[in-house]
Amino acid sequence: MTDVATRSPVDAIADRFWAYVLERQPVLASMLGDRRYEDRLDDPGPAGRAADRAMLGGVLADAAEVDRAALGVEDRVTLGMLEVVARVHLARDEQHLHEFGSFDHINGPQGLTGDLARFTVVDSDEAFDHLLSRLAAYPAWMDAHTANLDEGIATGRTAARVVVERTIEQTERAVEAPMDEAPLLQALGDQLSVDQRERLRAALVRDVVPAQARFLEYARGYLPHARVGEGVWSIPDGEAIYETAILASTTLPLTARELHDFGLQQLAEIDRDRLEIARRLGHTDVASLRVALEHDADNFARTRAEPAERARAQIERAAALAPRWFGRLPRAACEVRPVEPFMEREAPAAFYFPPAPDGSRPGIYFINTYQPEGRPLHQLATTTYHEAVPGHHFQCTIETELENLHAFRRFGSRLAGLAYAEGWGLYSERLADEMGLYEDPRERLGMLDMQALRAGRLVTDTGLHAFRWTRQQAVDFLEGTGLSRAQAGVEIDRYIVWPGQALAYMVGQREILALRHELEVRDGDRFDLRAFHDELLGHGSLPLAILREELPNWVKPRPD
Repeated sequence: MTDVATRSPVDAIADRFWAYVLERQPVLASMLGDRRYEDRLDDPGPAGRAADRAMLGGVLADAAEVDRAALGVEDRVTLGMLEVVARVHLARDEQHLHEFGSFDHINGPQGLTGDLARFTVVDSDEAFDHLLSRLAAYPAWMDAHTANLDEGIATGRTAARVVVERTIEQTERAVEAPMDEAPLLQALGDQLSVDQRERLRAALVRDVVPAQARFLEYARGYLPHARVGEGVWSIPDGEAIYETAILASTTLPLTARELHDFGLQQLAEIDRDRLEIARRLGHTDVASLRVALEHDADNFARTRAEPAERARAQIERAAALAPRWFGRLPRAACEVRPVEPFMEREAPAAFYFPPAPDGSRPGIYFINTYQPEGRPLHQLATTTYHEAVPGHHFQCTIETELENLHAFRRFGSRLAGLAYAEGWGLYSERLADEMGLYEDPRERLGMLDMQALRAGRLVTDTGLHAFRWTRQQAVDFLEGTGLSRAQAGVEIDRYIVWPGQALAYMVGQREILALRHELEVRDGDRFDLRAFHDELLGHGSLPLAILREELPNWVKPRPD
């Protein structure tokens, strides 16, 4: 944060906005280590949405009064980001996404206690009482979500049937699971006394499980109202909803057609590169190489520990080479952990959890070790370099360590879109190739497979939501890019529930690569790649339009 004596009008706007976000979203505050609101949940109902509209409208009104010509670079960026957040979230409110968004098999309300299990700390009697208060609020919170869904039934804005079915399956498992397997009981473990463990169990039995059971019954009754078309085109105002989703995800005014065609073009280029690798390995085509890999026992883990061990070795190699490519390095370490048993069946193959701002928790790269015999190892390296080093661990951790930036920029920048962060992760997969981190052609094939998945996302997300593809059409297309049918189904259902989110990855990578190329041409032999990376990461996550405008001014050529 800036010194009090040098604070600008932009700091004051950001202060009010960020303080509001933390109080309005107490679970987010808890995740960030701010424990002031750990006894409560958010208000998903009409009063909460009205308060949001008032705050967002106030941000825009206050921003309009600022003399932009007098602003320094970081204030200018912060103000632009606040305006992006306000405009996108106001548009989403006007489009009534709350009327169907509570059905979500990835981040829906039925999974709250599993989310709390990841970051809840019980280090005092007060903290334990706060947790019980939060759980006591769960039944009314769930009822507010179903009230929103009732609104959607009345207006014809309903969730897709496949999303409701997946939510039902997930909630059934939660309701039917033995209480000893409850995520909070498992995760808190040694933090609880015998008495606290019994009181927590009683709270789960009294407050959580009955609320989940009511939600399950509601979801079963909702099924006849679920929309038949999977894409948002089938919702009233669906075209406008998807336009806002594209803007929210990519932070650029792109059209569905442009994104669809770009994905097809990228797939064609990636297929050429994959064919070259197949021929180098003695195969006539990629399909025969895939068959060989599927029958190669060495390409699959023999134990649950092996993927995590490999990931640690990959991170060590990347960290050793990083100083040649980065001047700015994160202070926090990156730890590899297996996904917890209570989450592994639903969890993705791998994901990253940022470090605690106070240094009490490192960055954590989670590897899913469930059924390791079905997870090909040649795809692990590219995932490691995307999620950990030099991918999200560098980007997320450096962002939180930029103490000169406002807290909103350090901890809330993703409210302004995912394209920068996911673009950096995808760029890191390609950068790892430049760094020589892939140990053989099979690992390079794994990288290209993941690039193809992101290109396929552009095609299938726009296909579903703008061009009226069916779920089966989208699954068939994504399977053709190299995924198994089961993997493709999981991916497509994610795009159905999160319109536009899948667009962020390759659009962000495209913007980063375009800016790098622009500066390589501008600076010639004096282009400084380390400076490019340092400036790219040195201002936190940015909307792509702001990045496009500002980055060329920040990156300087090497001195003669």
